[in-house]
Amino acid sequence: MSNGELGTGFSSLWRDIRKRNLMLQVLVLLALVVFGYVAIKQAATSLQDKNIASGFSFLFSEAAFEIGESLIEYSAESKFYEAFTVGLLNTLMVALIGNLLAVIWGLLVGISRLSPNWLLSSLARVYVDVLRNIPLLLQLFFWYALITEFFPAVRQASNPLPHVYISQRGFVFPVPEYSPVHLFMLAVFVLSVIALFFVHRWQKKRQQETGKLFPIFRIGLAVLAVPMLLTWLIGGAPTALDVPMLGGFNFSGGVNLSPEFVALLLGLVLYTGAFNAEIVRAGIEAVKKGQKEAATSLGLSRMQVLRLVVLPQAMRVIVPPMTSQMLNLTKNSSLAVAIGYPDLVNVANTSMNQTGQAVECIALILVIYLSFSLLTSAFMNWYNHATRLVGR
Repeated sequence: MSNGELGTGFSSLWRDIRKRNLMLQVLVLLALVVFGYVAIKQAATSLQDKNIASGFSFLFSEAAFEIGESLIEYSAESKFYEAFTVGLLNTLMVALIGNLLAVIWGLLVGISRLSPNWLLSSLARVYVDVLRNIPLLLQLFFWYALITEFFPAVRQASNPLPHVYISQRGFVFPVPEYSPVHLFMLAVFVLSVIALFFVHRWQKKRQQETGKLFPIFRIGLAVLAVPMLLTWLIGGAPTALDVPMLGGFNFSGGVNLSPEFVALLLGLVLYTGAFNAEIVRAGIEAVKKGQKEAATSLGLSRMQVLRLVVLPQAMRVIVPPMTSQMLNLTKNSSLAVAIGYPDLVNVANTSMNQTGQAVECIALILVIYLSFSLLTSAFMNWYNHATRLVGR
């Protein structure tokens, strides 16, 4: 093949947009692979020259440090991988609870911003404007200081409800003592959620075909509550509680939400909720006014207009930016190290100081947070696809 023919073939290949884009992607991928290989090799050589141990074998060594809060059994004799598991679970707990509350709170505040009630809408606006413009780290310090400095000491703990205590050590409340019936109730709850999913799909199809409304909220509560109540009754209706008791300088029994956890959760939820509120407000206002007027003319109540007409159309605007806020909340939970909550970053920093293996510890943090982000993004993309408006 002559040089002219080769040049002509390459020119035609380059003019084909799809083939050109594929070639560029392959070149970028190759460049990234080469860069990664060189960086890893250089890091390994540098560590070897400085006689610094490398590898992840340290994860199976004794951690030799305590962790204040743990969802699983842990002690100073546990391994480093168990310590990372504790930090991972603590981070997951904050991220899951925080995102759920931030979405609900943002929805309520966003709807309040558009309320015809001047006082309610003004309060919601002030909240959004103030909370969004104060750095999150300062808010965490504020909530932590408020709990630890202004709440009563343990021996003078406030007791607003029976066996519920509020003090500088956090919030303590009773929980049911473990019973095998609770496992059956959990299984029944999962099955009820699956059943409710199919009921919801049937309800939507029925409404589209007949135009008749279905009391999905009341039916949903019944589907969730009645089977669990029957399971509890059949299992002997256990009512024993693990009640917190004051002993020495702290409470034993029940569940203790530490000041660090409460401050972190409050800060994340209120800060992210302010952004979510603006996203919800923008999504609702993106729906044309004529849609609301047409729904009202059909005799629907304001709540029905919001639930059946406005929000389904607004979701296509709300979901993408709210996904970003969910990712931000998960990543912002790493600020927990500033107030002493033992999240993944806090545990990794302690492990780094104990072992000196900074590269491995940071790599674990990067991989775990990347996994969080990808899983959250994948779930929200699935939800966005499942709830999209399909033209007819």
